[in-house]
Amino acid sequence: MSIASANTNLRVPAGFRNLLEGLAREVLREQPTDIVAFAAQYFQRLLKQRQAAGVDPVAWGALLED
Repeated sequence: MSIASANTNLRVPAGFRNLLEGLAREVLREQPTDIVAFAAQYFQRLLKQRQAAGVDPVAWGALLED
């Protein structure tokens, strides 16, 4: 089965680059053996921080990208 491809321009959502850079920095610092599990824990921790503080780090990171 083949799928026709189209010229689509995909944009990275605002704040996504900053979010992934933070993850990459922590992976390099911690050197985990299971990066996927580490990423899941990292994002869970960010989610808890966001809920506790009421501040979205992705929105803040989007401001830094501009």
